[in-house]
Amino acid sequence: MWSGYLRPHWPKMALAALLMVIEGSTLGALSWMLEPLFDKVFVGGRADMIWLVGGAIFGLFVIRAVTSVASRTLLSAVALGTSTAMQVDLLRHMLTLDQRFFQENPPGALIERVQGDTQAVQGVWAIFITGAGRDAVALVSLFAVAISIDPIWTLAALIGAPLLILPSVAAQRYIRRKTGQMRTNEGLRATRLDEVFHGISAVKLNRMESYQSTRFARIVAEVRRAQIKMAASQSLIPALIDVITGFGFFAVLMLGGREIIAGERTVGEFMSFFTAMSLAFQPLRRLGGLAGSWQTAAASLERIYRLFDTRPSVQSPAAPRALPASTEIRLEDVRLSYDGTPVLRGLSFTAEAGKTTALVGPSGAGKSTVFNLLTRLIDPEAGRVTVGGVDVRELDLAELRGLFSTVAQEAALFDETIRENILLGREDASAQALERALEAAYVDEFTKALPAGIDTAAGPRGSALSGGQRQRVAIARAVLRNAPILLLDEATSALDTASEAKVSAALDRLAEGRTTLVIAHRLSTVRDADKIVVIAAGEVVEEGTHDELLARGGTYAGLCRMQLVE
Repeated sequence: MWSGYLRPHWPKMALAALLMVIEGSTLGALSWMLEPLFDKVFVGGRADMIWLVGGAIFGLFVIRAVTSVASRTLLSAVALGTSTAMQVDLLRHMLTLDQRFFQENPPGALIERVQGDTQAVQGVWAIFITGAGRDAVALVSLFAVAISIDPIWTLAALIGAPLLILPSVAAQRYIRRKTGQMRTNEGLRATRLDEVFHGISAVKLNRMESYQSTRFARIVAEVRRAQIKMAASQSLIPALIDVITGFGFFAVLMLGGREIIAGERTVGEFMSFFTAMSLAFQPLRRLGGLAGSWQTAAASLERIYRLFDTRPSVQSPAAPRALPASTEIRLEDVRLSYDGTPVLRGLSFTAEAGKTTALVGPSGAGKSTVFNLLTRLIDPEAGRVTVGGVDVRELDLAELRGLFSTVAQEAALFDETIRENILLGREDASAQALERALEAAYVDEFTKALPAGIDTAAGPRGSALSGGQRQRVAIARAVLRNAPILLLDEATSALDTASEAKVSAALDRLAEGRTTLVIAHRLSTVRDADKIVVIAAGEVVEEGTHDELLARGGTYAGLCRMQLVE
């Protein structure tokens, strides 16, 4: 998968790799130049070599500076390009998943997946591509110089390297495990913040500031502890490299010092070797640290891959049927459970095309579940849900959802302008169609008084508007959508009398000529429905008009007696 994100950037990566080879090899060239500097200039006394050797060394630093800037710029662009592409693809993939996925995964955890995990990968990837290649080339060139001077000295310098293997493996496993735990806690942290800010009114009214702060403090304390342990583990390998390198320098000094004193080696050779090994010290430490950093990225990549591997249970059929001409809705012996708890137990009813059907009953009876089944946010475990005689599972998912307009109790508004909240990305809507929607939903009545009209910001989740105004914006959406089936879920239950009158009038306009399903607890809002379906415990217990059901004296009549003053 990762290679697929890198493929478009191969030309940049190839050029950057060439620049990194040049940059890394300058260290080897620099250490090699010290031999003539000491033997021919300082010891040999050749003044004519000062400009030549000094100019060559200066040129190496200039080349190193230019190639460093160019390679880092190119590869940082690659790292950012791949991580942002992954973020977009993650969101695009998650938007294909069904409702159950979002019920099981809170928003904060998903935000952390899209942002935190991809940024962790980006950060380590940037380090790898801007540092690992350069440091690896530098080490090769430096060890080439060291070996060319004396292989025995080089072997002595690296004598303790095998001692790094076991601690390195243990540290990497620990880092990967801790990273997974930390990412989970970071998801909890983001979720807690989302919950607090979303419910800020409830927090203040119930004096929960201290309680929420304490809960948040516990979560960030867990994140802090995990980060400290990871930092300690990641520093272990470079620290071990320090000890091993120090031991190697001691061994070389003991071995090479005697040879120089005996005249078997020159000072220039020793300084060139010593410089090569000294310059190799920092690249070696950085590469050692990358082992821990890679485990951090690997844990994030593992979480990202798991998310990409998640498949929606609700998908369009391979060969979808054409949309039916009729909008008659029928549920036939539909059964559904949530986590083993039955919600619908053989639910069956018909909503005739062009008429209004009301669904009433106690909370938890399964009324809202019917809407989710119609729009295929979920699928039934048994039975059929049909529109125009066609099972909704046989229709293209996008075309099916295009049949419905929904107005719910809580209008889902975005932190955008009122105009954008009504259009919802529709670029084909004409100005005339938008104006008709504003008038039909009585939105124009309150936007005229706003400083920017319909270009006024609705605020986070529509908080800049009143409940009635939010509902009218949602109705304007439905009018503009002009879908043949209208789903109303408690659309007026939370409104005051004045707002309810306006919203009800707008809904009456919207329902004209459409197949309409209404969920209502306040039975006064459904007295004029063509049919009322009474649902209890996931089953239909009564059907008929308001007058017919009253005359029967059954469940509906009992609900009316509790709510209506006859």
